[in-house]
Amino acid sequence: MRNAEGVQYSEAVPVPAKMKAWVLGDPDELNLIDKDVPVPGRAEALVRIDAVAICATDLEVISYGTPAIFEGGAPFNKNFTPGHEYMGTIAALGPGVDEFEIGDRVTVEIHAGCGQCKRCRAGMYTSCHNYGLNYGDMNKGHRANGFTTNGGFCEYAINNVNTMIKVPDEMSDAEATLVVTAGTSMYGLTELDGLVAGESVVVIGPGPIGLLAVAVAKSLGASPVVLVGTRENRNKIGLELGADVTIDARNEDVLARVKEIVGSKGADYVVDCAGSETTVNQAVHMTNRGGKVCLAAFPKKPVEFDLGYLAVNNIYLYGIRGEGKSATHRAMALMADKRFDATKVHTHTFPMKDLPEALRYARERVDDAIKVVVSNKEVSASKAAAE
Repeated sequence: MRNAEGVQYSEAVPVPAKMKAWVLGDPDELNLIDKDVPVPGRAEALVRIDAVAICATDLEVISYGTPAIFEGGAPFNKNFTPGHEYMGTIAALGPGVDEFEIGDRVTVEIHAGCGQCKRCRAGMYTSCHNYGLNYGDMNKGHRANGFTTNGGFCEYAINNVNTMIKVPDEMSDAEATLVVTAGTSMYGLTELDGLVAGESVVVIGPGPIGLLAVAVAKSLGASPVVLVGTRENRNKIGLELGADVTIDARNEDVLARVKEIVGSKGADYVVDCAGSETTVNQAVHMTNRGGKVCLAAFPKKPVEFDLGYLAVNNIYLYGIRGEGKSATHRAMALMADKRFDATKVHTHTFPMKDLPEALRYARERVDDAIKVVVSNKEVSASKAAAE
């Protein structure tokens, strides 16, 4: 397979035949095994993975399988490798790829759409109608690394040329893993309108996406930017990333406080990154007439919300999946220009061999962990703080 027609390799970035990869067994069971290094096909590149950030969705996949769909079903006991927020170095180029060179540092998007369905043709490739149909005789070209195809908790992965973004030399590996998170935040604001300069934006939930939504909104000129959260340390980071005001939902009347800050009519845009019944209803009721709400979280169960209030007040409700419409490229532009410091949400780094412990830190929020990164490079300490 290494001699596949049209695939380019270089002695400058040697590629072994085998690699170490974490794979799912039963739920919550990960095993480190040897796998064949994959070979890129047309319009694809082989990426040597240098660093991977852990996302809450990775934890869902590892424990419950969903939203991953691998070989037509749950990903368990199929040698499936999860992980999707990675960056690395291009190690080989498939046929037809001339947009990149071997040795380029890149960060990646998750989704490559089929390019054929009505959603992909409109640029909504994260909503591709052929999601998950990339197996057997139903191959339509869609891939979502770490969800429908093997992901990044390993040493090498395949990426479509459309999903890769060059990383500036001065950007660290850890920061580059955060571009897709910032891209998800950017996608939410893109769907709300994109032009948010001078508009009030409220972000509910100071997780990684919420914190970077604050940063992106501020970089785009939103004013004021308000962050609602229940963790003092995360609200503090929100202020450092550009929030004008933070609201502690534990001891303040969130709705009253928002309207005190943005005006009695309510906020122009609200981004809910918490996804609970409480926060969805808060989002609806703090938005002004004709305003817009973005649901950027995955609720664990169905929620009830005040649909009548939303309808009567002509409030627009949007849901987003992932980092669509090339939002990651726009996020990279802001980060490369130092408009905000995404590394403020990076709290811990572990070597790839210690992935189970890194996952525990992310899941249990050990040491106030926010974004945990695993690296295939040497890590001086298993709990190294972000620089």
